[in-house]
Amino acid sequence: MRRADRLFQIIEVLRRSSTVTAAELAVDLEVSERTIYRDVADLSASGVPIEGEAGVGYALKSFDLPPVMFDRDEIEALALGMRMVRSFGDSELEKAAVRVLGKIEAVLPDDRRSHVEGTPLYAHSMRPNSATKFDLASLRHAIRDRRYVDIDYLDAAGASTQRRIRPLGMAFFGVNWLLMAWCELREDFRSFRPDRIDELRVQDDSFEEEPAKELPTYMEQLKAQLGTCSSEPAGS
Repeated sequence: MRRADRLFQIIEVLRRSSTVTAAELAVDLEVSERTIYRDVADLSASGVPIEGEAGVGYALKSFDLPPVMFDRDEIEALALGMRMVRSFGDSELEKAAVRVLGKIEAVLPDDRRSHVEGTPLYAHSMRPNSATKFDLASLRHAIRDRRYVDIDYLDAAGASTQRRIRPLGMAFFGVNWLLMAWCELREDFRSFRPDRIDELRVQDDSFEEEPAKELPTYMEQLKAQLGTCSSEPAGS
């Protein structure tokens, strides 16, 4: 997590709680207590009104943003969307969804804050926890950082192939995730189901931007082949 993001997270945690200790913040943000002490000191020096001291706890005083107005449909859409992310996203996205809901609750007026938790719309995953053999977060990071990925892939018949791919994006189709990529072996676009990846190895080397091998080009091809971008792309 970037330091700027961590400082923002500290403020958000303090806004949601009456008093928080450095130890609690350290666990939540996965850093040392010494880092929290330094960050809190820097926030205070920059004008953020944090009260308290090390070993006792911290509180945020008079630092509220104007209430954000969402109507009931918007609140339900946000709550359902984050619950879907918690059920079908990777471990990091699950934690991020919890933080997002906390931020939404923190800026809502008092009379609407309970609507978030009270939204009677749910998204439960029926998939086994072992649907994939790796954390999808590593795949998201590879897409974000444009890292080559080596995979051992099992097709529908159980045959195994080894591929080096450029991961370009992921799409969720209600039950399964689909990885869209450029396959170096086939020298063409291919789609892979993460639950059929037997082993995934993210490489240190990154790939350069080549328009003919990028996701927009793949999506245009799919539109031409399928007539719509809502159907599941072809297999690998």
